[in-house]
Amino acid sequence: MSADNGIFYQMSSKGYEELVFWNDDAVGLHAILAIHCTVLGPALGGIRMYPYKDEENAVRDVLRLARAMTYKNSAAGLDFGGGKAVIIGDPASQKSEGLFRSFGRFVQSLGGRYITTTDVGTYIEDLLHIRAETKFVAGLPENMGGSGGTSMATAVGIISGMKVCARHALGSSTLSGLTVAVQGLGKVGGYLVEHLVEAGAKVVVTDVNAEAVQETKDRYSVDAVSPDHIFSVECDIFSPNALGGVINWNTILQLRCAIVAGGANNQLGEDADGRALHEKGILYAPDYVINAGGVINCAEEMAGYNRERAFQRVERIGEAVERVLVLAKKENIPTAEAANRLAQERIRTIAQIHKGFIPEYK
Repeated sequence: MSADNGIFYQMSSKGYEELVFWNDDAVGLHAILAIHCTVLGPALGGIRMYPYKDEENAVRDVLRLARAMTYKNSAAGLDFGGGKAVIIGDPASQKSEGLFRSFGRFVQSLGGRYITTTDVGTYIEDLLHIRAETKFVAGLPENMGGSGGTSMATAVGIISGMKVCARHALGSSTLSGLTVAVQGLGKVGGYLVEHLVEAGAKVVVTDVNAEAVQETKDRYSVDAVSPDHIFSVECDIFSPNALGGVINWNTILQLRCAIVAGGANNQLGEDADGRALHEKGILYAPDYVINAGGVINCAEEMAGYNRERAFQRVERIGEAVERVLVLAKKENIPTAEAANRLAQERIRTIAQIHKGFIPEYK
């Protein structure tokens, strides 16, 4: 492997601080953790459990996710850096108390440089096992002083951001009467459908889980299409809430919407896809700005959780989206680029004060 495409080159070129592997064959744990930047504070980001086809794909995903968390936390005005962890495995069949307790020891070994919470494939029940081995956990149940999970807060923040996007792109001050195509009915997508229906939107849904689709149709009387057809649904807002990379050269050609706004992380397949949306006249709400509700909710735990205070802060995500859209319009640049500028500007400002988070030595 040449020096210009090796892992250290990849990390250095985008400012990563740390990439750590943790192996525990006794419990079947194969975990990878990436810390992108701790200028703003200790890295805060979720733990994803997914059956990656190989280690290369897992590394690529954890690096992308960690960097996105740096930008997400910065854009949200949080005093936390960006990090992420992945466990290679099937969450439907390979979970165990031992696996997550071993992962907790992994987190503890970093001495506070990384604080974990839930992500795709992990739930509060898993965090309780992790918490048995480390205090560096957020998103715990409310009866333990936690926030009770991140999904509802994420959905609330997305709704706030969607309203701002609708005003900019459609001249509408409400979501009522708009058609929203929701891809993914997991933890966030489920709550999002509920809020959209309550707001008077017409909702079209899809998911690879047919049971989840039928349950959503029965509960909310929404329309449904196959996963392959969701991109071509004629709608006002396309909302990706599954895995990342769904906005790419192929799907952009299919989109028949005015706005892309959803809860999935790393929605753009490549940075160039943000410009492709811009050139097509589709307003893109940068994912790490609009879906920051969950991490804002978790961050509030660090100060002693207060639900009212936390959700007031989550609902101000619309203000963050507004700043991005105003800058993008002023500079005539893609919204993804505008969001990156704002996030980087805050990091540069704080970097003048300190260079990175180092755990307290005792």
